[in-house]
Amino acid sequence: MTPIEKFLLLVAAPCVLGLALLEGLVLSARGGYDWRACGVSLFDFVLRIFVTIFMPLTLAAPLLHWVTEHRLARLQVDDVASFMALFLGLEFCYYWLHRAGHRVRWFWCNHAVHHSPNQLNLMASLRIGALGKLTGNIVFLLPLIWLGFDTRLVLTALTLNLLYQFWIHATWIPKLGWLEYVLNTPSAHRVHHASNLAYLDANYGGVLIIFDRLFGTYVEERADLPCRYGLIHPITTYNPLRVEFGQWLQLARELLAARSLRAALGLLFKPPGWSPDGPGETTEELRQRAASARPAQPS
Repeated sequence: MTPIEKFLLLVAAPCVLGLALLEGLVLSARGGYDWRACGVSLFDFVLRIFVTIFMPLTLAAPLLHWVTEHRLARLQVDDVASFMALFLGLEFCYYWLHRAGHRVRWFWCNHAVHHSPNQLNLMASLRIGALGKLTGNIVFLLPLIWLGFDTRLVLTALTLNLLYQFWIHATWIPKLGWLEYVLNTPSAHRVHHASNLAYLDANYGGVLIIFDRLFGTYVEERADLPCRYGLIHPITTYNPLRVEFGQWLQLARELLAARSLRAALGLLFKPPGWSPDGPGETTEELRQRAASARPAQPS
């Protein structure tokens, strides 16, 4: 293992787990912490480590192999310029990876696990979904590898990006002034986890929020609209297997019932909530229905 990988495994992982449990103790003393949900998050954390070690598979393996064999260069991260190139490049790629996790149902089936907690806290940040690697989401990082960055280095940089995001799952950290214009902050990420209609599909950034501002997906947290966490249809079970695999089972049932190739492809690659048989529950459809249900304003 590289020194960074040793740090992540032997230092960062225990610290993250310890801080998440410490927050749980403090919040529990204040009378508002769901320890059963904490257990589900721990299950996902352990399962994800198991899958990473014993099933290092990805649907994008053929593409990854081809891109690696046809790299334009072999780039070393040994100065400020190369570090910034990797950092900004990863931020850009992560933005689209994360956006696809919300807008493409195939990827959402795994990413929904991360949004399933009905409380937002540091432990919820560890509930990421065990099958992300298997879905082939590494395809969004292939441009960096094609340009010449080593695959292992890119994956390590992604892990560091996710490590940054640990602290932004806190609900007790207020807005951070001018940093809200640049960084992905707890306030911005609270919006990302909210299931309120006004907050859906927003704030996909990793460390930075600049690509959300650039591509029109930034939404500010509002004092008059408290965040309601969890999925649009909240998950109330504490069965970790149902939390982990429920979205996949639902997708499988709908695919078996699909009556055409178009319907099957739509169920796989259109946004969550899309229906081949009429009105569905995509973000756009929910907002349209909400707008049409509002009483007309007097002229």
